[in-house]
Amino acid sequence: MLAYQRYDVFTDQPFGGNQLAVFINPGELTTETMQAIAREFNLAEITFVTPAEKPENHYRVRIFTPTTEMPTAGHPTIGTAYALLREGLVQPGVVRLEENIGVVPVTISQTGDFTLISMQQANPTFGAVIEDRAAAAGLLGLSADDLMEDKPVQVVATGVPFLFIPVKTLSAMGRIRVRADRWDDLQAPGAPFGMFAFTLETELPRSTVHSRMFAPELGIVEDPATGIASGALGSYLVKYGLVTPRDGVASIVSEQGVEMKRPSIIQIRIETAGDQIVDVDVGGTAVYMGSGMLQV
Repeated sequence: MLAYQRYDVFTDQPFGGNQLAVFINPGELTTETMQAIAREFNLAEITFVTPAEKPENHYRVRIFTPTTEMPTAGHPTIGTAYALLREGLVQPGVVRLEENIGVVPVTISQTGDFTLISMQQANPTFGAVIEDRAAAAGLLGLSADDLMEDKPVQVVATGVPFLFIPVKTLSAMGRIRVRADRWDDLQAPGAPFGMFAFTLETELPRSTVHSRMFAPELGIVEDPATGIASGALGSYLVKYGLVTPRDGVASIVSEQGVEMKRPSIIQIRIETAGDQIVDVDVGGTAVYMGSGMLQV
């Protein structure tokens, strides 16, 4: 029997954010068994937490979607850190988690009853620009006229590559109907994990950007909160002048999951030096939803 916990991540309210199952110290499991468990849960991602391989780190974290193991990911990292804090296995401060991409520093801050967890992501890499904007828009069931004219459709990564598609209006975001059959035809260089659409029109007054992410090849029809893509989103917004840093720092709030009735709030911090992005941090909070046992 394997014990697990369930969390909603990037929300401070139950039934919002992105769902996560966390297995802490599950014992010896093969990769194949972990993948089978991920398929069984059929969540966007689940995590398995084991002792760290190096003494200077806190824990080893492996992250699985229903179809593949991830090098890193946002809501699983933040949700797992929250779970470890709740169990008293880590304390507020900097926690070092070993993931497939390497060591991911996570900062846990507490103010009263509120807990904010932020993960440092890699500095951005800006990859291929898709010149066929009609084809890119067609992935979303939109037309080229629905896209921002002067902003590129581009692959960007802060650990995991995504194809960023800038959309003009909130109305167009609501009309998105993903054409997964066209994904292979586009053949975006850089092997993006999914399509990330965004607009500067928002539902909530305190939000900076409204976001949606789709990754059909990972078994994710739509993701209510995508932390690892949000660092790249913030980097895109800063690079192309959609958000202007103040004193070298851009603080961005991304709302995601609204169309799924699982609203998520993702805090993004982009630090710049001149025209260079030198630090990327993505944060949020989580809600404990329960626990259970899995017969394996």
